[in-house]
Amino acid sequence: MLIDIITLFPEMFTGVFGESIIKRAVDKNIFEVRFTQLRDFAFDKHRQVDDSPFGGGAGMVLKPEPVYRAVRDVLAKSDENFSRKVIVTDPSGEVFTQSKAKELATLDQIVFICGHYEGFDARIYDLADELISIGDYVLTGGELPAMVIVDAVARMLPNVLGSAESAATDSFFDGMLGFPQYTRPRDFEGKLVPDVLLSGNHAEIKKWRETQALNLTRARRPDLIN
Repeated sequence: MLIDIITLFPEMFTGVFGESIIKRAVDKNIFEVRFTQLRDFAFDKHRQVDDSPFGGGAGMVLKPEPVYRAVRDVLAKSDENFSRKVIVTDPSGEVFTQSKAKELATLDQIVFICGHYEGFDARIYDLADELISIGDYVLTGGELPAMVIVDAVARMLPNVLGSAESAATDSFFDGMLGFPQYTRPRDFEGKLVPDVLLSGNHAEIKKWRETQALNLTRARRPDLIN
């Protein structure tokens, strides 16, 4: 998979993509991440990509020309036969879910357009195949949502996680929260590991985990069951 990120702040991704599972997946060539600096597609020597909004108002709005030029450049450098989507991380978009992560993981390429300041000139939305939000709140820019989406999608790719079963036991993978997990010591300050997990009876353990996942979902996120 190829991940393209168009942003004013590519350095923001260094720590997140340079550690842990994402770094290992990139090192294994399971997917590639490319960054495009939006300012490189400005027209003037000052590399200005924003301007004051028509009609007045606070803040600055990202101009359409640099965004269009950047997206066209990214797509021109990619295989035209790729299955791909251009995504704008935007609070007005569809709320991101695990099922969306699984869907995006089937693509060959994802192009993220990350906004900043007071947002985009509305004409850039014609470039997008989808608008995606990570929740009903507003962040300083689209970089953090892009990081979240890439991390969730990467977990769905083959050979990214140490065990093929890991993703399947995550919360939301099958529409419910995950079951409780335990490790050593068996007794921590009087809090004991459930006996069934020590029984070696895999059928009973599986049944216990399914029941616990259902109970936890019913208690904490009944909307998922509804």
